[in-house]
Amino acid sequence: MESTAERSNENSLPHGVGEVVGDVSRNRLLQVVLVSPQIPGNTGCIARTCAASAVGLHLIEPLGFQVDDAKLKRAGLDYWPYVVVKVHSSWREFRDYFRQQDGEKRLLAFTKRGTAIHSDFSYRQGDWLVFGSETSGLPHEALLDCKSDRLGGGAIRIPMVETYVRCLNLSVSVGIALYEASRQLNYEQLQFTSETCIENEKSFITEDVFA
Repeated sequence: MESTAERSNENSLPHGVGEVVGDVSRNRLLQVVLVSPQIPGNTGCIARTCAASAVGLHLIEPLGFQVDDAKLKRAGLDYWPYVVVKVHSSWREFRDYFRQQDGEKRLLAFTKRGTAIHSDFSYRQGDWLVFGSETSGLPHEALLDCKSDRLGGGAIRIPMVETYVRCLNLSVSVGIALYEASRQLNYEQLQFTSETCIENEKSFITEDVFA
């Protein structure tokens, strides 16, 4: 039976998603996970950041918008062919998918309740950076998995003045976390991808690199 993720990728996501990146995505060092994002503009901006940093993007339903929303497409501009997006029907379905992936990996929760500061934390290849929705943050089960010894690596926070600001914008938070992790990994994925994408730019290879 065809999965929700496969149906969503074929029928709803912006045209050309992930086509150019091809084999490059097999070696991704990091992944970004959005749990029930609510604002299409934020998700589109995050997709653009993922394209710029050679990172895969996972969206976990329920979403606060249709994945073919015009605002989502507009925020991502014409960079959709350079980012691979996979939609998961629930946290449980995503967790099962995560467990099936090869190599060393761990889930890292980004939350105001995190104990480690994002720039003090030591990232490594195979980290999946997990963010909650703009309105309610991370669900309890996701936070537990990120803190568990089997799946997670802990809960991380980005420091800020909380006296009059409730939280940072989601797309800003992802950018801060993702580029700190990339910096610690010496931007290795960016260097490899830049060379390979030049060769693949005109070929538009279509491939489910998450399979």
